[in-house]
Amino acid sequence: MQLHKTTQAFRALRRTIPQGKSIGFVPTMGALHDGHLSLVKEAREKNDIVVASIYVNPTQFGPNEDLDKYPRQLEADRSILEEMGVDHLFCPSEMYTRNHRCFVDPVGFDNLREGSARPGHFRGVATIVTKLFHIVQPTRAYFGQKDAAQCVLIQRLVSDLDMDVTVEVMPTVREEDGLAMSSRNAYLSTEEREAAVVLFKSLSAAKELYEGSFAGNLPMESSILVETVMNVLESEPLVKKVEYVSVDCKETMEPLKDIGPEGAIISLAVKIGNVRLIDNFIL
Repeated sequence: MQLHKTTQAFRALRRTIPQGKSIGFVPTMGALHDGHLSLVKEAREKNDIVVASIYVNPTQFGPNEDLDKYPRQLEADRSILEEMGVDHLFCPSEMYTRNHRCFVDPVGFDNLREGSARPGHFRGVATIVTKLFHIVQPTRAYFGQKDAAQCVLIQRLVSDLDMDVTVEVMPTVREEDGLAMSSRNAYLSTEEREAAVVLFKSLSAAKELYEGSFAGNLPMESSILVETVMNVLESEPLVKKVEYVSVDCKETMEPLKDIGPEGAIISLAVKIGNVRLIDNFIL
């Protein structure tokens, strides 16, 4: 596996790749877990060349978020990616010059539930993904369903800006007890880790209700599912704060008053102690 630490170095490599070779790209912020590795595995199976990137993007973190303490383990991640058969690792120290002024600002995404909870987050995501796509020029790019609104954003970005890349969204990878894998799970204490499974339990209760009691009585009011999730979350004492529970359109992540047979995404953001976790189910 070749390591490329600058945009110039990667572009020099990119010019040597023969036209017609497919490139699978897995962008990450490092602190890799099995969720990331499932994306790498899919990319390895479906492409001639696999590129991964590791960059903790400062523009998608708010002023009171965890940029400074976000887990960084480059050598361990590098070893894992090499073992998985990644051909090239793009690992820049910086992606923004001192005079950087241009950003990609996706209209309306700050009004979504995740966007309103993290103002400016999606502008940062859209900007860094656009920059990475320009540099890597992948055939396919791989993302995990756990970040549902991010996936919708990137699909919108590729479509609206006519980018020649196929976005592949892969299922959320979970621990044995159902907790969605996340780099931020490392922040949880032993007690908090045990409590965190309540996210999965709450979403499971909503899905069971949608697919069971109301399966033949659609449409159903979204508020019924929100109340179901809240009841489960409130049963766990270590839930410090429920930032939101939202039932949204699968294509736009805009809120739905009612859910028909076409389904929806039910998503949530919850603080277990001081750790912010997100998850979602597709209904």
